[in-house]
Amino acid sequence: MVATTDLLVEGRHFRRDWSGPADIGVKAAAQNLADVAAMGAVPTALLVGLATPGDLAVDWALDLVRGLVAECERGGAAIAGGDVTSADTVMLGITALGDLEGRPPVTRAGVRPGDLLAVAGRPGRSAAGLALLAAGRADEKLPAELAGLVAAHRRPQPPYPAGPEAARLGATAMIDISDGLLQDVGHVAAASGVSIDIDTARLPDPGPLYAAAGTLGADWLDWALTGGEDHALAATFPPGTALPEGWTVVGAAARGSGVLVNSRPHPGIGGWNHFR
Repeated sequence: MVATTDLLVEGRHFRRDWSGPADIGVKAAAQNLADVAAMGAVPTALLVGLATPGDLAVDWALDLVRGLVAECERGGAAIAGGDVTSADTVMLGITALGDLEGRPPVTRAGVRPGDLLAVAGRPGRSAAGLALLAAGRADEKLPAELAGLVAAHRRPQPPYPAGPEAARLGATAMIDISDGLLQDVGHVAAASGVSIDIDTARLPDPGPLYAAAGTLGADWLDWALTGGEDHALAATFPPGTALPEGWTVVGAAARGSGVLVNSRPHPGIGGWNHFR
C-alpha cells in the first residue's frame, strides 16, 4: 500500500470565480491520485476532509462531490469516507491510497547516470490555462486549443495507468509534475545524487502553448518548464528501455547534481513554492 495527502485552500489552489465546484472536485482528486500513480501504485481510495463556510450552498457542495466521484471513477478509485467541518473559507484535505500489487514502490531516489528521463502527459498546459484565466480571456469564445488549456487548469487529467506501467518497465524513479517540471525533476535529481539534463526540443506537443504565448505575449517554454498542476508523470528508465506510446523521452541523467536545460543551468525559478 501507498498513502499520500494533500491540502487545497480557496484562494491558494483554486478560485470559485474561475472554477466550478465539480472542477474543484476533479482537481482535488486528481492531484492526490497522481501521487499514488507516481509511486507505481494503482489508486484505490480517497478519504476526504471538507471545511466550508456555513452559508455555502448545498448544491455547490454536492457538485464538488460529483467532481470528486467522477475523477475517482476515471482513476479506478472510490471515496471511502471523510469528515466535514466549518471554516471561513473552503478547504479540502485529502488522503489517497493505492495498491502496489506486490511491486516495490518507485521512489525519487533510484536514478543512475545514463538513465533516460521521460514524461507521460503534457507539461505546461495548466500554467497556460491559468495565464488565460488571469488575463480575463477565458470568458471569450476561445479557439479549441486555447479552451483546452483552460480545461487543463480547471480539470487536470493525470495519466494514471502510466504509473504502474512505468513500474513494470523498470522505472528507476518517478514523480508527478505538480510544481513544475524543473522543480519536480530537481527533487528526483537531489534524492538520487545525479544531474538531469532536459532537452526542450523533445518536450511533447508544444503547439497549444505556442498559440497561448502568441495571444498573451508570453514565453511558452516558461510554462512548460516551470508551470505546475498538470500532474503529468516524470520517470527515469534504464538506457535502452523501449517505452510505449504515451511516454516521451525528454532528457537523460549524468554524474553531477541539479537540473540542466539544454545542458545549461536554468536562470530563473524552477517552479511553484508556497512560501516564496
